[in-house]
Order: sequence, then C-alpha cells, then structure tokens
Amino acid sequence: MDCIFCKIISGDIPSTKVYEDDLVYAFKDINPEAPVHVLIVPKEHIESVARLDATHYSLIGHIHLVAKQIAENAGIDQSGYRLLTNIGNDGGQSVLHLHYHLLGGRQLKWPPG
Repeated sequence: MDCIFCKIISGDIPSTKVYEDDLVYAFKDINPEAPVHVLIVPKEHIESVARLDATHYSLIGHIHLVAKQIAENAGIDQSGYRLLTNIGNDGGQSVLHLHYHLLGGRQLKWPPG
C-alpha cells in the first residue's frame, strides 16, 4: 500500500508520536496550522468518513475520546480547540486515509477557508 499514513503508523516514515493504542495513532502535523496541531489516524486503513459503516461505530467514538485526552494533555481543553476531518477533494482531503486534525492553542477563525 502506498499510503503515507499507513507508512507513518508502521514506523517506515518517522513522526513525532503524541498518542498510540491498538486502534489509533496520533502525531504532530509537520506543517502545523496552530500551536497545537495533531493528526489522529485510525490504524485500520479507511479512506474517509464516506467509507465508514456500522462496524466503525465504536472506533469513531474512541477517536473522539482520544482527541479529548490529547487536548487535555496539551492544556487546551479549557480554552477550546477544533476537531475536524476533511472528506474528498472538495472537502480538502489530501491524504486518502481517514484522519482528524486537532487544532488549538490560539483563537481559531470561522469560516476556515
């Protein structure tokens, strides 16, 4: 498989790990858009939210709880943060592996772009 996130998860491409368990891997974004910018990636290769089904129900809940824990550890849980995923070309998805961006550490604007 030629997926950059699968290669990061396997350790073939180095990353700055923030969190890991049996289901997800989280690491610092190499081009951060905020003081805290972490990518949270399921270890299972899923292209995007558009490819989810009922078997992924608990995984998505788990990802959100991991995001909460990462925000707490980064000290941004009280000030606020953004958790988002891009879906498809028009949604701005550049890597075809489901991933969530956790952004915080500054006032975030809306709309994002």
